[in-house]
Amino acid sequence: MTSGHETPVRVGVFGLLGSGNLGNDGSLEAVLGYLRAEHPEAAVDALCGGPEVVTARYGIPATRLHWYRGEYRTASRAGAIAGKGLGKLVDVFRTAAWVRRHDVVIVPGMGVLEATLPLRPWGFPYSLFLLCATGRLLRTRVALVSVGAAEIRDRPTRALVRWSGRLAAYRSYRDAPSRDAMRAMGVDTARDEVYPDLAFALPAPRASTPSGPPGPVCVGVMDFHGGNDDRARAEEIYRRYLDATIRFVRALVEEGRPVRLLTGDECDASVVAAILDAVDSPLVTAAEPSSLADLMNEMAAADSVMAIRYHNLICALKTGTPVLALSYAAKSDALMDRMGLGAYCHPAREVDADRLLEQFRALEKRSAELRQTLAERNQDAARQLEYQFTELTAVLFPASDHTHTSRKAP
Repeated sequence: MTSGHETPVRVGVFGLLGSGNLGNDGSLEAVLGYLRAEHPEAAVDALCGGPEVVTARYGIPATRLHWYRGEYRTASRAGAIAGKGLGKLVDVFRTAAWVRRHDVVIVPGMGVLEATLPLRPWGFPYSLFLLCATGRLLRTRVALVSVGAAEIRDRPTRALVRWSGRLAAYRSYRDAPSRDAMRAMGVDTARDEVYPDLAFALPAPRASTPSGPPGPVCVGVMDFHGGNDDRARAEEIYRRYLDATIRFVRALVEEGRPVRLLTGDECDASVVAAILDAVDSPLVTAAEPSSLADLMNEMAAADSVMAIRYHNLICALKTGTPVLALSYAAKSDALMDRMGLGAYCHPAREVDADRLLEQFRALEKRSAELRQTLAERNQDAARQLEYQFTELTAVLFPASDHTHTSRKAP
């Protein structure tokens, strides 16, 4: 399928990609799969957090998102503060120069319009605003594709996110609460659609069917300290979450169940280490996943899963493995509800270990029924994402030879 352009369409992908977060990289992988299938002639490159990783893993040229290399380290010395400040100015021109070289820029999924985890306005929200503002100014179409959003109280962050949304040429959300949040923050969402998370477009292994005695359980962990509004009690939230997870793992081990600990970001390794220290048993092992595919392979081999990270939940759901969600944001509740497992959510900020085990046992009793439900919901998610990619082609590549009939998403 070739484009009507005399020169290849120049497509940029943008975000905290290649930075150690497997969910973000999975979203990128899904968009690259779409581009390679539908627009193989497109010239694709990235402006991202980990350019070396993105180039090595996905084979596309990549540029560092920030001029200042210490962007995500806390600046305490005068030199570091000055470097950060200068970096914000330099990034205006760097972002504009990068955007100018493209016909289209895609922000692939991710929670780019939310602050459900600790976030400073002059970090990623500022970078996203620069992208969307320069895109509008330079007439480069910017698309926010199946992104997550949440209503933000912090006024500078809220303003940057609102203007980013307003200036984008295309917006779609990974759940209805995300669209509602953007509407509440002053963005006209009348033409915006809701589609599944992009990770549902990735291939998945077939889950094993449990037989015989109870088998392995995957436990997805997270270095969780609450969100932006929880900074005052961050340590208390973390300690309660960690203690409850240790009790959960210990209870499974006492029943002779093998437990596989999984991460979703490099920062989660400290949580794995703490659990291994607390539960000294050969039944507890830790995986070292480097992609969502690795996570799916682990979960497909399990009887069931308990997880907290959003994309850990997706990997379990995508493989059809029943999962209990430790939910820290509306996005997790919406995801579980959409996939038919809304009854199996537990609040991550107020974990009750006894109640968690009770819910987990209820989940396992309905395993066969839930696996059937997940198979049906996964087929529906795949169809909806195919539709979104057709929509993207119509909006972002209008000169292509694809035929397109405008209709509402299924």
